[in-house]
Amino acid sequence: MDQTVKYRWEHGPKVVAIGGGTGLSTMLRGLKNRTKNLTAIVTVADDGGGSGVLRRDLGMPPPGDIRHCMEALANAEPVMQELLSYRFPLGSGQLTGQSFGNLILAALNGIAGSFEEAVTLMSQVLAITGRVLPVTSADVKLEATFENGTAVVGESKIAAFKKAQDCGIQKVRLLPEHPAANPAALEAIREANLIVLGPGSLYTSVIPNLLVEGIAEAVCQSDALKIYIGNIMTQDGETEGMTLSEHVKALLEHSAPGLIDLCVANCAPVDPELVVRYKEEDAAPILVDRERIEALGVEVVERPMISTAARYARHSSERLSEVTMELYEERAQTKIF
Repeated sequence: MDQTVKYRWEHGPKVVAIGGGTGLSTMLRGLKNRTKNLTAIVTVADDGGGSGVLRRDLGMPPPGDIRHCMEALANAEPVMQELLSYRFPLGSGQLTGQSFGNLILAALNGIAGSFEEAVTLMSQVLAITGRVLPVTSADVKLEATFENGTAVVGESKIAAFKKAQDCGIQKVRLLPEHPAANPAALEAIREANLIVLGPGSLYTSVIPNLLVEGIAEAVCQSDALKIYIGNIMTQDGETEGMTLSEHVKALLEHSAPGLIDLCVANCAPVDPELVVRYKEEDAAPILVDRERIEALGVEVVERPMISTAARYARHSSERLSEVTMELYEERAQTKIF
């Protein structure tokens, strides 16, 4: 890294990225090369897979989304990177399907005084760029209520329940409602120059963060540039049939006006073969209905951001971070935000 690039990296804007799952880790993987001052605020509502097992057996917050983010920001040796992502294969007994990175975080949770401290310790071990913060330390569950009035509790149950009901999600909430936020997360939002929500699962990765006491309010009150990264495809069992304006509307209905300034959407075509494959899973490219989004008070920016290397229709980490930082620099120079 030459001195000019290093200076820009060390003195880059304070960026807060909010979400969970693979979408947030994709964003972080690109942003870590553009600013040192990076904070990821991550949902802790997951109750499925290996994270769900550790949550039930050890009474700890689910580590999976946190681990994904730390992997994305890690500056560790290649062997350590492999260890973090290693999953025990079928036939491994109770460890089948479990991630070694989750087990490390679970062990640190046993050593440390709190889950937040465990995350800090693992961040030090991995020499990550920036910080990863669980949005709350409360033991929360996610409840979804559907348009027909039925409801289901448990993030891992929502997709299957939605398909069985054959109707859309009306709203989600945390149980218990309005848990206390991680104070460090609120401080990071207050100090941010740029706040990014998504990409990621709308109802199970992005919105749960906004249901934690004070998080949505802090974002709305912030003078930072606030960007929502729209997904490329709808998600089977969660957002099938929804347009991008309906995604934005759901975000605002679960928070308040002023949550976002810009909605960034992909405008590059999705490979026709991928479209056919996704159609079999009841998913499709998201319709960018610009006029309806702007009627909600949110500016729309369309840029080609799809990865050409992935076997799935996903964002390019490099292109995503490039577009995000370009938009920040444009607004910073013209003092629009």
